[in-house]
Amino acid sequence: MAQRAADRRRLANAVRGSLGFVLLLVVVFGLQGLGDTRALAVGPGSAAGLVGLLTAPLLHGSPAHLVANASALLILGTLALAVYPRATVRALPMMWLGSGLGAWLLGEPGSWHLGASGLTHGLMFLVFVLGLLRRDRASIAAGMIAFFFYGGMLLTVLPHEPGVSWQSHLGGALGGMVAAWLLRRSDPIPPRRRYSWEIEEEEAERAAQAERDTWEPGSPRDVPVLWNRGERRDDERGVVLPFRRRED
Repeated sequence: MAQRAADRRRLANAVRGSLGFVLLLVVVFGLQGLGDTRALAVGPGSAAGLVGLLTAPLLHGSPAHLVANASALLILGTLALAVYPRATVRALPMMWLGSGLGAWLLGEPGSWHLGASGLTHGLMFLVFVLGLLRRDRASIAAGMIAFFFYGGMLLTVLPHEPGVSWQSHLGGALGGMVAAWLLRRSDPIPPRRRYSWEIEEEEAERAAQAERDTWEPGSPRDVPVLWNRGERRDDERGVVLPFRRRED
């Protein structure tokens, strides 16, 4: 019961954390109309464009762009925080900066890169790689869920569509993979849940073993020797007593 209560609290915290970040993106998007935000985006190859390493993931170019990233953040963020709360929080700076550095180093000069898609790729790769490294039940399940919903991100880290910043996708994915390797032991492995059928099998095996111990005879080597002639040695289990032949 205590473990279930802890799991529910962790899931609730994960949902609140992901939803809170999405609401922040919505507020920032509402404020973008007040001025030109290009100075806050990543400008590849320029010193001024480095400012976007900190601010670009908060900006979005259109409502559709925001909705696409918000839905991915809700699912992947909740999944990552629920299974790996410590690793996810510690990995966030690596994915955040990795997304911006990928765009700044690999993007075309004169272009502008913004959006949280680098973070979504980082979260997907973080959860997926942690599942491969840890291989406990929760990690494998989380990795399979992440791949089922967003396995296509394995392809979007490469050039595929004009106007989409694959560079930030690649940087975020690399940040997620590096974080997965470095932080794979940050969260303890949860206790393995035992199902009713497993308990029934163990009880049946114990009953069968008790029945065998009751009715089956032991090994002859386990039967103690009742008497010896002379002093018994450690390597001697017994001595055959000689009987004198009766003389007529």
